[in-house]
Amino acid sequence: MRSTLPLSCAVLLVAAIGCSREKPAATPQPVASPPATAAPSPDARAAVPAGPAPIATADGKSAGVRVEVTELKRASGGTVNLKFAVINDSDRDLQVADVTELLDMNATYAVGGVHLIDPVGKKKYFVARDSAGQCVCSQYGAVAKGRRANHWAKFPAPPDDVERISVVIPTFSPMDDVPLSR
Repeated sequence: MRSTLPLSCAVLLVAAIGCSREKPAATPQPVASPPATAAPSPDARAAVPAGPAPIATADGKSAGVRVEVTELKRASGGTVNLKFAVINDSDRDLQVADVTELLDMNATYAVGGVHLIDPVGKKKYFVARDSAGQCVCSQYGAVAKGRRANHWAKFPAPPDDVERISVVIPTFSPMDDVPLSR
């Protein structure tokens, strides 16, 4: 069985061993000690890692919890892809029970409660469903304090002339006039 390395690993591997097939002469190299660093204090909390630049944001019902929409894009087959992240900057872990309105409990904690609203056409778009009735979307789990969780959902596409739409992610403020890209 042949294994492949990602291109970035292969480049690093070539850089590490060099491009020559000849074996270099072994010469002892001095080993430098790493610089001393202070241990982080137990109270220090790393900032939430940055993700893609958001196109819309909304605060949650709990202080320090927000959602960022990172993509709302038309896809082939008459669908729309929504990508979003739940960011927990609060002082406690965010449990599944904190966001039950967001979930489709029949789909094992899927984010099936998310929907889009076309205010001009006065139409609500629910998450797409497969032949078994399961939402075509990601699963939700707890979000530790200081962390982010990326999610996605697919929707039926609104008419081609709709360029902006409202994104409603339960437990967060609605996000109006979110650009719908192609």
